[in-house]
Amino acid sequence: MSDSSTYTPPTVWTWAKPNGGTFASTNRPVAGPTHDKELPVGKHPLQLYSLATPNGVKVTIMLEELLALGHSGAEYDAWLIKIGQGDQFGSGFVDINPNSKIPALSDHSGDAPVRVFESGSILLYLAEKFDAFLPKDIAARTETLNWLFWQMGSAPYLGGGFGHFYSYAPTKIEYAIDRFAMEVKRQLDVLNQRLANNTYLAGEEYTIADIAVFPWYGGLVKGWVYNATEFLNVAEYQHVLRWAEQISQRPAVVRGRMVNRTSGELSEQLHERHDASDFETKTQDKIATAN
Repeated sequence: MSDSSTYTPPTVWTWAKPNGGTFASTNRPVAGPTHDKELPVGKHPLQLYSLATPNGVKVTIMLEELLALGHSGAEYDAWLIKIGQGDQFGSGFVDINPNSKIPALSDHSGDAPVRVFESGSILLYLAEKFDAFLPKDIAARTETLNWLFWQMGSAPYLGGGFGHFYSYAPTKIEYAIDRFAMEVKRQLDVLNQRLANNTYLAGEEYTIADIAVFPWYGGLVKGWVYNATEFLNVAEYQHVLRWAEQISQRPAVVRGRMVNRTSGELSEQLHERHDASDFETKTQDKIATAN
């Protein structure tokens, strides 16, 4: 890798080789499938193909929250997509999400399957389908969508910016880390000021805005994302910490964070979820013990 102080961009950039770092083997400058692979389809109306990254966790939390409210139509099969092995470039996955990013959802409850991709779109689709976690009042609904779209626009600075250069890049680049750390702290301050006088992001009602923001920024201040709590001095953001702790204790959130997880304690990992009883019988520690 060239030293940033001497690198001069070429007139036309070409992709000569992967530039190292985590996920380098799956990064490429073109779209489309790399191999033929059909996706499995389970017994439930909703088929989720995902991994427990913050974007994936948004959807499993939403589905578990819907089930907790009694929406039986929200039953789902969650299939593990191993992005480090390129599962997202299989032909079946690309058919659902041409952008080859998790999560991807296929709804089989109607006459023909409906594909839904982009985590924010999935949350909005499910909220409207089940009439839940999205206020009916126009002002409250708009405030909810304000924060949903804020998250979709802001998280790339946290994930692709700060997270990449702080945790995954093959070399530590001071300028890049400083630039994105500054932006992430600004974003945390935006949230902190909002939550100083509001229980949740849209006001006093728990909505898809909280479900979208929590896995990224709640996970950041809880130490689940990038292990950067000390570096970012998250103790400064007391209102974000209060909100994150409050949401993290919701039973549906606890369950949602387990689905499609492949890291952490084995008791926190449920690689695939096909029935509500899987949380009691098929977490990876129970499977390991049975074997």
